[in-house]
Amino acid sequence: MALSFEPITPERQGEYLERLQQSAWEASDYSFVNVWGWCREYDLSWAWDGDLVWFRQTRPETLFWGPVGPWERADWAGCFDRHFSSGDSFIRIPDRLLRIWEAVPGDRIRAEPADGHWDYLYSVPELIALKGNRFHKKKNLLNQFKKKYEYRYVPLTPEMTREALAMQEYWCTWRDCESAETLASENRVIARVLAAWEDLENLSGGAIFAEGKMVAFTVAEQMSAERVVIHFEKGLTEYKGVYQAINQMFLAANSQFRQVNREQDLGDEGLRKAKMSYNPVGFVRKYRVTLV
Repeated sequence: MALSFEPITPERQGEYLERLQQSAWEASDYSFVNVWGWCREYDLSWAWDGDLVWFRQTRPETLFWGPVGPWERADWAGCFDRHFSSGDSFIRIPDRLLRIWEAVPGDRIRAEPADGHWDYLYSVPELIALKGNRFHKKKNLLNQFKKKYEYRYVPLTPEMTREALAMQEYWCTWRDCESAETLASENRVIARVLAAWEDLENLSGGAIFAEGKMVAFTVAEQMSAERVVIHFEKGLTEYKGVYQAINQMFLAANSQFRQVNREQDLGDEGLRKAKMSYNPVGFVRKYRVTLV
């Protein structure tokens, strides 16, 4: 029996989050803010199958994502037989789910690493303190920003989302987002999330003002009591050190978390270099899986 896929809507956000917590959630892909925010870009929909929620994207190609729910209790052989066919591919499969699938009798799957989708994990205390030679350049840029500008850091609130959106539009004009589909897509998603801020659970953020205007903002989502994920982080680069400042100041204001997930590099070498420069303490490894 084929799964019945339907649009992703905030109305079932609470039900979804319950199942998400049952799946030992680590991968940023499956946060509600992520799946809802990006659903138009990927033409992403979900299907509710008992305790599991499956995802399907049809843009740029038809692919399935892994499900959320109580992984250990699921009848995976039955799921594969009922809903899928040989040759169907699943992306963004976290390492833990892959290990469960590999135990399904009959050698049902073929897996390959998708390191462009691996999430980068960092120590929050390390990124607040920025101690030692590993963080010397980051600390230096942060200090330069603090010394050069009259600034204030504040939590991002619903009342400030219009200003954040205006800053994002300015940033996009400078970066010529419309000439790069990845940036254009992200711009649309940021606008979608900011506009729906009060309808989305577990959102938080921060902003820096300097010279009377917003010069940086970050949008984050609580994953668990100890982990937060950064979805978007934007700064006006004419303010030297602004990215180091928003990164450090947001975490300093949210020091209750022990670990921060800063999502993927998507195979972009520049982004990979930038993420590695913050000295990750680990990764959420993900795979592409094909039924055989």
